[in-house]
Amino acid sequence: MVPVRPGAARVTAARLARHPLAILLLPPAPAAADFADLPHGDLLRSLVERKPRKGGEFVAARLGKRGETMLFAGFVAGAAGTFERLEAAGKLARAALDSLAENMAGSAAHPMLLWSSGCTTAAAAEAENAVIAALQAAAFPLATFKSKPAARARLAHIELARGGALPDLAVTLATAAGNNLARWLTALPPNQLDAAGYRRRLMALAGHLEIRYRFYGEAELKRLGAGAFLAVSSGNAGRDAGIVCLSYRPRGTAAAPDLSLVGKGICFDTGGTNLKPHKSMLDMHTDMEGSAVAVGTLHALHALGSPLAVDCWLAITENRIGPLAYKPQDVVRAVNGTTIQVIHTDAEGRMVLADTLCLAAARRPKAIIDYATLTGACVYALTERYSGAFTNRPATREVIEAAGSSSGERVWCFPMDADFDTDLESGVADVLQCATEGKGDHILAARFLNRFVPADIPWLHLDLAAGTRHGGLAHIGTDVTGFGVRYSVDLVRRGWPSYTKRA
Repeated sequence: MVPVRPGAARVTAARLARHPLAILLLPPAPAAADFADLPHGDLLRSLVERKPRKGGEFVAARLGKRGETMLFAGFVAGAAGTFERLEAAGKLARAALDSLAENMAGSAAHPMLLWSSGCTTAAAAEAENAVIAALQAAAFPLATFKSKPAARARLAHIELARGGALPDLAVTLATAAGNNLARWLTALPPNQLDAAGYRRRLMALAGHLEIRYRFYGEAELKRLGAGAFLAVSSGNAGRDAGIVCLSYRPRGTAAAPDLSLVGKGICFDTGGTNLKPHKSMLDMHTDMEGSAVAVGTLHALHALGSPLAVDCWLAITENRIGPLAYKPQDVVRAVNGTTIQVIHTDAEGRMVLADTLCLAAARRPKAIIDYATLTGACVYALTERYSGAFTNRPATREVIEAAGSSSGERVWCFPMDADFDTDLESGVADVLQCATEGKGDHILAARFLNRFVPADIPWLHLDLAAGTRHGGLAHIGTDVTGFGVRYSVDLVRRGWPSYTKRA
């Protein structure tokens, strides 16, 4: 993470010259007075006034006697929503860092200056937080295995020039760190992040955060009756799959969790016996993104010192093909005794989540949120710009969608009516794993998962249609978006559905 340092509000030419990179935020139509106290104000005014600017656009200029500072002036649209604000900040941040890399790539890290002029207090705070989030995402390097990595510029720190503390900066930094962690894990190649490699990284993270780590291996899961999870893991060459639980407990907090986060961690998905074709299988190392988002959310809540006791349950396995792999028409039994008739082995995500939800629910949390790159049907319904939300508390739809709007990670609530269950009726088991046809599969998957969450526990299921998107989304410029961390922190801070404590 790039440190953010507070500084005096006034920016002079001498101060600006100490920074090879600077970002200035202005209203779309700055008044002459907005330039009066700015270093090189006349030059900046001439650049801005050459062409009317809309919110989200920017101009760039090299300033100083020797052109020592590259300044990007971005225009803040006060009426923009959070998504639009983040999208504009992402373009601005990437352009600024690309310029720094082009001119000052090397081993040294460089400071940058960020400030605003002429904006309302609220618009300035929102824009500055958006730019800081975008800079944290753009400056964060995902893992590379190139023999000769490309040279890149590094930020030593972001100096924030303003007359007082920036509201919600701690939330911005915590969610950015969580998002970076989620994207880093998701982007790792599958021979680096197999089940054993994932566990090693989680153990290291637990040690760093000083939280509890617990692993349920296949032998223990068999004793617990986790037949749905074990059906999926049966095709693996090694016996290293299992369910990890990370537990964060603030000091003085009782053992029972306020919130349980549950994530699908399929480290590679071949489709199993119902093998995927080449293009559909190519990027299936990202099928563990739900678990990465759960971990990233836990990390963000930990960084904020949340008073909530949080468990994070991660279903970690591959879905491989082989002589022992599960197959259509198998009947298996989940932890809660529900028998499942297998229809399609590429619907493995709901299988591993079923048992993981049961284990999470057994600790009687006040609420459960699960995350999964679960269905193509959700992508077809929403594209990769939104993610799907499903809940057993339909009265909370307004707050669920409001958290998407205010965080910039947008969600849409789908119906969860009980009559959808007729499409999952089995003649030989309690429930079909999925329907033979694909229509409404995102809804049927949620209805299937609903069977493994007790009705008295509020539950939200997020089908991460926006987990990957070509070219990124909002302020995230990588195809892997880490969608869900910002959203979850916003939702939890709103108190969804109702906690005895607030994050």
